[in-house]
Amino acid sequence: MQLVVDVGNTETVVGLAASSTRIVGEWRVSSSVPRTGDEMTALIRAFLAGENVNEWEIVRGVVGSVVPSANYVWNKTIRTITGVPVMTVGPHSDLPISLDVEEPLTVGADRVVNTLATKEMFGRDTIVVDLGTATTFDCITADGAFLGGAISPGLRAGLEWLSARTAKLPRVELRPPLAVIGRRTEACIQSGVFYQAVESIDGIVSRIREEWQRPDALVVATGGFASTIAPHLKTVEVIEPLLTLYGLAIAGEHLASLE
Repeated sequence: MQLVVDVGNTETVVGLAASSTRIVGEWRVSSSVPRTGDEMTALIRAFLAGENVNEWEIVRGVVGSVVPSANYVWNKTIRTITGVPVMTVGPHSDLPISLDVEEPLTVGADRVVNTLATKEMFGRDTIVVDLGTATTFDCITADGAFLGGAISPGLRAGLEWLSARTAKLPRVELRPPLAVIGRRTEACIQSGVFYQAVESIDGIVSRIREEWQRPDALVVATGGFASTIAPHLKTVEVIEPLLTLYGLAIAGEHLASLE
C-alpha cells in the first residue's frame, strides 16, 4: 500500500493506494494552516486509525507538491509514521511521459502526474480540466506527451474577489444555483459566479479542441470542484476527482521498479 500526497495551494489531498488503480482512503487537509511535523504526524495517524490501517502495511510514500515550503513537513511525517522511503514526484522524475513544452522543469507536479494517469487510464488524446485553486487545462497525447494548455483563476476566486472588493456583497458558498435569475443577492452571486465558470470552461475547451485540431479529444474533469461543476459542463465526458492521486500511485510503482 502507498501513502500518496497531493499538496495543493489551498488543500492537500492524502490518499491510500492499494494499487495504481485502487484508492481505498482519501482525506483533505488545509494547505494554508501551518502545521509542525508532530502535528501532521498525529493527524495522519488518526486518519489511518480511522481506516483500520496498520502503519506497517504502507510500503512507500509518494508526494507531489506545488508548495515547496510544505515538502519538508510531509517528508518528515511519512518517514516518522512508516519508516519507508518517500518519493517526491515532479518534472525531474524519470517517468514514461514527455513534457513537450518550452520550459519543462517549470511544469507543476500535479500536471506531471495527471499526464501519467491520463496516459495509463485512458490512452487517448485528452484534455484534463483540473478544477482546484486554479483551473488548468492540459493537452495530453495518447502516448503521454504533455503539450501545454491554459491556466485561469479558480472557481473560488470570483466569490472571494466580490466579497473582498465590495462593501455590501456577502460571501456565499459555491454550489449550483436553483435558477439562473436570482431573486436575492446571495442567489444572484451564486448564479453569476457559477455560470460564468461553466461557460468559460466549455468555451476554453472548445477553443483548445479547435486549435489542437482534436475535435474528438476526451475531456476529463478532476480536482476539488470537479463533482460540483463538471456535471453542468457540456464538454466534459469523464469526471475523475482523484486523477492526481492515481497518477502519484502509478508514479510510485514505476519509480520503485527502477530501483
